Amino acid sequence: MLKVNTARIAEFTWSSPKGKFVGAGKEISEELGRKPESTDLNERHPFDVEILRIPPGKAPYSYHSHSAQWEFYHVISGSGVVRHKDGTTTIEAGDAFIFKPGEPHQITNDTTQDMILYVVADNPIGDTYYQPDSNKWGVPIPERRLVRSDALDYFDGEE
Repeated sequence: MLKVNTARIAEFTWSSPKGKFVGAGKEISEELGRKPESTDLNERHPFDVEILRIPPGKAPYSYHSHSAQWEFYHVISGSGVVRHKDGTTTIEAGDAFIFKPGEPHQITNDTTQDMILYVVADNPIGDTYYQPDSNKWGVPIPERRLVRSDALDYFDGEE
């Protein structure tokens, strides 16, 4: 059995160049030995688990969908709003929701307190993602590439 204590996992943070997208996370699956770049399913694990922290007034990622990946979310603390294909939905502690492949989504913390969520994704090999607001596709080959007609930066057209 592999075991970790999430209180002891170092948190990593990220921010887009202009600061529109900000987040922090703890990669639980990687602490349990997951190798995300491996194509060996014993090393890759069948799913990826993260504790995601979204600071007040921020979204960690742009509005996006995945071609093959499912994402499950469970709000542990705080509240916010989810943008999705049908509009927006308010979320709060205790709420759980899922996005299947092809469903665009974005989580925003519109409060003054941190929002903490568990994120579980199946992370299939070959998944691509689409950013509808800037009409870009993200294609990992093997490093991340964004394409329209030319290679673009992840945040191009988002900030």
